[in-house]
Amino acid sequence: MMKLKLGAIPDDKPVKITVELPAALHRDLVSYADVLSRESGQQLGDPVRLIVPMLQRFMATDRGFARSRKLPRN
Repeated sequence: MMKLKLGAIPDDKPVKITVELPAALHRDLVSYADVLSRESGQQLGDPVRLIVPMLQRFMATDRGFARSRKLPRN
């Protein structure tokens, strides 16, 4: 079994956003959603639902971002 960086997506009320993605990135999101659906047993449907948890995970694991948040704001 593969270990993906994302786990099951919580069933939150969706928020509509408008974003333009390169076609290659959209294809990758669709593929990631397919793999995640198989691994978690949860049907995701729209791969757009991956964007928020991916961004949250990215920011939570970005050490530079974490350090910058600890610095005093002037």
